[in-house]
Amino acid sequence: MIYTVTLNPAVDYVVQVENFEQDTINRSKSDYKEAGGKGINVSRVLDRFGGTSTALGFVGGFTGKFITDYLTEVNIPHNFVSLEEDTRINVKLKSGSEETEVNGKSPLISEQAYNQFIEKLQGLSQGDMVVLAGSLPSSLPQNTYQTLTTMLNKQGISVILDTSGAALKEAIKAGPAFIKPNNHELADLFGEEVNTDEDIIMLAKRLHQENKIDHVLVSMAKEGAIYVGASGVFKLSAPVGKAINSVGAGDSAVAGFIYKWQETKNAEESAKYAVASGSATAFSKTLCTKEEAENLLKEVEITKL
Repeated sequence: MIYTVTLNPAVDYVVQVENFEQDTINRSKSDYKEAGGKGINVSRVLDRFGGTSTALGFVGGFTGKFITDYLTEVNIPHNFVSLEEDTRINVKLKSGSEETEVNGKSPLISEQAYNQFIEKLQGLSQGDMVVLAGSLPSSLPQNTYQTLTTMLNKQGISVILDTSGAALKEAIKAGPAFIKPNNHELADLFGEEVNTDEDIIMLAKRLHQENKIDHVLVSMAKEGAIYVGASGVFKLSAPVGKAINSVGAGDSAVAGFIYKWQETKNAEESAKYAVASGSATAFSKTLCTKEEAENLLKEVEITKL
């Protein structure tokens, strides 16, 4: 069974404005709301691919109810811990080719709520897969993902990790099964410059070998991605297209890798599906469908390094 964890979900309020101007009233051309958060996005894409997952994390208030109602409506199982404070709202303002985001403040995660969440994870079974994705609420320590990864590894559960910054730096110490940093995040991890494919491979190999991470997939936007793992080292080209949506592209890549890995246990096919899925979302107005992802598969070429 696959479980996705979103510790810091949000209601994404997306507003389209014709020509945004500061210090005056702007009227929206269109707007919509959807359940947001990296783990939730992974569950949504897996569902579109025909996979099944259960969404875990924290929600609260009327915004939290919006998220659970949304997931129920699209038939995605969920088992969140309820909070007293409202789940945050993230405003994404789009005007022409520009996009501005205002992310809301995280609600407080009490000790009692956190312990309830831990009990849910302790009830999972050996052989399950858990996706830890997104930022951490401000009330949780930066080593939270490290703590969770250590606990889940002891339970015989594979951990898929997609985060950044201090949370990523701490979590890799526990040896998750899969990580998907971009080239800039990889450079930040080691405090080194990354200018070439060789630089990326060198650092990714350190993560694979020293931190015992089975799969390291480094995304490089339009330059594609580089995979380092037990199956070797290879580069994947990116499909050509117009990027119109950055939200959820990385989450779609994670979902794509998981979906194909569950089916084939083949790293090349899984990484190829990941790149196609991430690109399909980037080329769409919202999260990609299975058809959109598979239409791009033929454009992803693999070069052994």
